Amino acid sequence: MSDYEGQLRCIVVGGAGAVGQMFTELLTTSGSRVCTVDTAQQGSRGQHLQSDIKAPDGATRTELSTADVVLLAVSEKVALAALPVLAGIVRPDALLVDTLSVKSSFSEAVRRVAPGHQAIGLNPMFAPSLGLSGRPVATVVHHDGPLVHWLLELVRNGGGRVVAVEASEHDRLAAASQALTHAAVLAFGAALAELDVDLETLYALAPPPHAVMLALLARIVSGTPEVYWDVQAGNPLAPEARKALSAGVRQFDALVAPGFAPTAEADFAAALDRIRAALGGRLGDYSQLCTSLFARLPQPPEETPGVGTHT
Repeated sequence: MSDYEGQLRCIVVGGAGAVGQMFTELLTTSGSRVCTVDTAQQGSRGQHLQSDIKAPDGATRTELSTADVVLLAVSEKVALAALPVLAGIVRPDALLVDTLSVKSSFSEAVRRVAPGHQAIGLNPMFAPSLGLSGRPVATVVHHDGPLVHWLLELVRNGGGRVVAVEASEHDRLAAASQALTHAAVLAFGAALAELDVDLETLYALAPPPHAVMLALLARIVSGTPEVYWDVQAGNPLAPEARKALSAGVRQFDALVAPGFAPTAEADFAAALDRIRAALGGRLGDYSQLCTSLFARLPQPPEETPGVGTHT
């Protein structure tokens, strides 16, 4: 793979979590020696230290002082608090890695408190349970260097699709792709609860778009709340995305509300035209993707209990 293969000492902070475990596995496959650090007990195979990275104990400080790579798979609050501590412990030629869903604050902090260290941000744009192969990984290079290139090569060799962006661009894209999407799905769920419909009957009747929305909703609410909280509360551009979502709902509500204007139907079609134009050259690609997804949806049982039966 590179001159570094089999020689690096890596520390994964937050190694007991899903993201930490995914990167622990990836680093281990490179032949590197990996030690995980977490406030929780052993979360993955190999060496593990139970310690708070914001105030590391003696054994953890010793490991940090000899590490080539320190990867932070923790929340933004923990990462920002730990960075000044790490800057005073890790070697000047070591690589610092964050896996945050928001990059601007950490990027600024690196320039302020660890300007000499190689540093890169990785954001897997998927749940680790789906696996790395074929999945996009947003990358923000805070401070370039040979270990940055080694890590990116490792991600590519693991099947990840590296997408390089600047920190501010990352956060704007994340607001659109994550904060907006999650807010739309969660708002759909909140509205569905307000409508008070029978879920079994809904399941039996659900057209494909609704079935997909239900699946998205179930996946999000079954996940870790902290992850989705960070996406909404941590990204400074998330409020702008939610405001745009709210404005979009109000726009279409106004077009079809009782007493709508004589031109409302034409205005509705014009609004769809504007959205179609926004999709640009990818309109056909995503239309085909939707057709493929719908074709793979399982059909509900022929007889759903309590639906269409009489006792």
